[in-house]
Amino acid sequence: MAVAEGYLQRNPAKVLFTPRECPRPQTRTMTFEQVRVMFSVLGIRERLIAKLGVLAGMRPGEIFGLTWARLEAEHADIRQRVYRGKVDSPKTVRSVRRVALADGLRESIEEWRAVSRSCKADTWVFPSERSTPLSRDNCWRRHFIPKLSAVGLDWANFQVMRRTHSSLMADLDVDPQVRAEQMGHDVDANQNVYTQVSFGRRRDAVNELEKAIERIM
Repeated sequence: MAVAEGYLQRNPAKVLFTPRECPRPQTRTMTFEQVRVMFSVLGIRERLIAKLGVLAGMRPGEIFGLTWARLEAEHADIRQRVYRGKVDSPKTVRSVRRVALADGLRESIEEWRAVSRSCKADTWVFPSERSTPLSRDNCWRRHFIPKLSAVGLDWANFQVMRRTHSSLMADLDVDPQVRAEQMGHDVDANQNVYTQVSFGRRRDAVNELEKAIERIM
């Protein structure tokens, strides 16, 4: 913008680069079996939160920003989020969406509804003791880590859950556009940021390549 307005002759940010020696962040995803283990060790509330992250691909701010009025029979209506303890609008225009809910996930919602203190339309699905939105970080430290550490999954945070959703959906050959709209971003971000192809699928791919070459020889 400064270049376009004539305040600078060139953009100095273009010379920025990441040194080769700089450690790269490790981006991990869970396998199907690890997801099943996660669900099995968590309590009712935390299991539902994890399912909304893994099965529905929701961001943590969207999960903790849900009110009961926003949970319909087949979808979650994302119109707000909780970010740094404050309720505001979703991250992007694409983030405002209807998130499809799997049948088993809807059963988990009803299970949590049955034991919740209040299910009035304007109350939070996951309230704190003060009836404010539950803190993501406090919930993770107090209720997720102790259970997940026991099974070696304490690394599977909310980012991992969302990345797992995209990656496992890709392994199931779900269309990239479907994955992107479910998660609330464009196809490019879904493919290049969130989705990781499993080793098994890559191995199948090179075997197919090898077989194709052998048929020609």
